[in-house]
Amino acid sequence: MFTGTLTLDVLLGDVRSLKQKRSVVRPIVAELRRKLEVSVAEVGHLDVHRRTEIGLAVVSADAAHVHRVLDTAERLVAARQEIELLSARRALHRADDWEPGTYQHDKGVARDG
Repeated sequence: MFTGTLTLDVLLGDVRSLKQKRSVVRPIVAELRRKLEVSVAEVGHLDVHRRTEIGLAVVSADAAHVHRVLDTAERLVAARQEIELLSARRALHRADDWEPGTYQHDKGVARDG
């Protein structure tokens, strides 16, 4: 199993309020969720009008599929005319990378150590 994450730092266009910011960010998040079936949310710069950070995660049995989804998500955001993609950071993890014993399973609840 592979998990991939993508963090997008985005400069918004002519946005003067948090309400306007929401009207730009929400459609982006919705499009990514709908088209790519990923977990996605606004995760940073929450109180800044003209900037946002969008976080996205995908899980798959195939690392190549994770890379394709992350590539597609980055292209979709970068192609939007009303924003500027400042940076994109990604990470890929294999289930084998996780340390044994990091999480215990007790009655359906996972907890640290």
